[in-house]
Amino acid sequence: MFYDTAGNGHGLPHDPFKAIVSPRPIGWIGTRGADGALNLGPYSFFNAISDRPKLVMFASSGYKDSVRNIEATGEFTASFASRNLSEAVNLTSVAAPHGESEFEIAGLTPVEGSLVKAPFVGEAFAALECRMTEIFRPKGIDGVVSDSYVVIGAVVGIHIREEAIRDGRFDMATVKPLARLGYMDYCDGGDVFEMMRPVR
Repeated sequence: MFYDTAGNGHGLPHDPFKAIVSPRPIGWIGTRGADGALNLGPYSFFNAISDRPKLVMFASSGYKDSVRNIEATGEFTASFASRNLSEAVNLTSVAAPHGESEFEIAGLTPVEGSLVKAPFVGEAFAALECRMTEIFRPKGIDGVVSDSYVVIGAVVGIHIREEAIRDGRFDMATVKPLARLGYMDYCDGGDVFEMMRPVR
């Protein structure tokens, strides 16, 4: 089959776009508002975009507390979402009113960063401390501005739990990274195989 996305006439009961662009890592974004309120939300439009310097990005569909808090403070964390914490990740996706902490809703421990004042998930195998470098709303080819907000942050600190390290590596079989597929489907990345790049 083929369809153009302007008409989006795929004829399927659900739009397959996000299922095709998968699996997507989940950015479990922790922020502290200007008023001190803690916020934690999972974002499946998330990834690392540079190693030198270390940069990550996430996109929010709409202007949510995460974006508001980062605009106000310039700081956030990205906690590692793993299979063993999948229920907690899901609980933090609730549309809670501003000021109600998703850490508390999910029974998670907020830990303040060493270099930023934003909280991360104490139970997570790893967490990134980030300082925002830019926030923008992307445009389509027609120039129309999206309702999404893209946040880019420089990673200034990294936390890793000791049990996540095996043979000197952050061990995927241990941490089982949680990823978003299409629809309401998820997977974990614990089934690992290795391939070396070809040399010419």
